[in-house]
Amino acid sequence: MNASEFEAHVEGRTVTYQYVFDKSRGIERYLPGRRVMWSSRTGICQYGVWYESKGDICFRYDHDPEPKCWSVFDEADGIRGVFTTRAPFTVIKELPDADDPLICSDLSS
Repeated sequence: MNASEFEAHVEGRTVTYQYVFDKSRGIERYLPGRRVMWSSRTGICQYGVWYESKGDICFRYDHDPEPKCWSVFDEADGIRGVFTTRAPFTVIKELPDADDPLICSDLSS
């Protein structure tokens, strides 16, 4: 997916992702202006921004200068992301819409 397709899919939504290999989950809220808020399974939340770079969708979170880039694919059951920043090349899948809240025990930004 390019930036326009990705934005149309996620803008204004809260999306739950599942890591394919260990079945853990993360939740990301997509805010206006390509801003995001990520909640990990440990309850740490981070604000950031997303942008397109070299065909990937990249995320840069406050207090973390290293971008996190993903090749994103639109599939019948939701988007699939393959981490491309460095090995290992993690794979995530979008889960069906749910009312999963962001869990922020320590808002880091």
